[in-house]
Amino acid sequence: MSVSSLLKKKCYVNGKWISAKDGAVFVVTNPSTGEIVGEVPDMIEGDTNEAIAAADAAFQTWSQTTAKERCQILHKWNDLILKHKEELAEILTKEMGKPLKESMGEIGYGASFVDWFAEEARRVYGDVITTPAKGRKLFAFKQPVGVAGMITPWNFPHAMVTRKAGAALAAGCTVVLKPAEDTPFSALALCELGEQAGFPPGVLNVVTCSRPNAAKVGNAICTSPLVAKISFTGSTAVGKILLKTGASTVKKFSLELGGNAPFIVFDSADVDRAVAGLIVCKFRNSGQVNPL
Repeated sequence: MSVSSLLKKKCYVNGKWISAKDGAVFVVTNPSTGEIVGEVPDMIEGDTNEAIAAADAAFQTWSQTTAKERCQILHKWNDLILKHKEELAEILTKEMGKPLKESMGEIGYGASFVDWFAEEARRVYGDVITTPAKGRKLFAFKQPVGVAGMITPWNFPHAMVTRKAGAALAAGCTVVLKPAEDTPFSALALCELGEQAGFPPGVLNVVTCSRPNAAKVGNAICTSPLVAKISFTGSTAVGKILLKTGASTVKKFSLELGGNAPFIVFDSADVDRAVAGLIVCKFRNSGQVNPL
């Protein structure tokens, strides 16, 4: 498969590649060269609500699939990602700007989440709980919550999609995802491979928008009564806004918010090795990463 066949310039909603209702688009450029990578739809509230409705309809059947069925599709998705890692890495480098070698590393890193969650789908166990009264049995079992709304950042445009969507899809949830406006093509390429892997229409949906419309799309996701869960990686300031907006419908939130990524060196550490490790951590990915 060529890069051009994975470089999708429309949004993926309900198993179809679509434009914004009003036909609006915005341009994505290579931050290293300034070259235009392509145009994608500039969606707003109405477009987003359609994607949410499609995800909610698909949830009614996807949530009833067996863990084995979801596991098999996720493994196929993982295999396709690894099969096309060169093309995916080239797309990632074009839109995000990181070196191709580092993009290749991210594709493998992102695929590892899909592989992991494919197996975790089989291990969503419940509990048998001791009861305070005779003649009673108490069970706790886990169920998918519903539609998961996701907003991903630009620094890891592939791995942040697989890490969030992989978990939700494995659990039996459906997804509406808004990638960063700087890096939408990696998410759209994953939709193409997801369709080939066998995800039914409406299970995985991606809506794109420009920065001026980001608040509109985010608000639609946070206020929709059909969305049960929000996952966001980004700044603390935006995280607070999303949490406040989503409170009106009492949504569940998973937030990975910004920080200064402190690097702690203990007295017992080898300082020279610590410094060498710190340089790698702080300069990797143009500094857009939290050291571990």
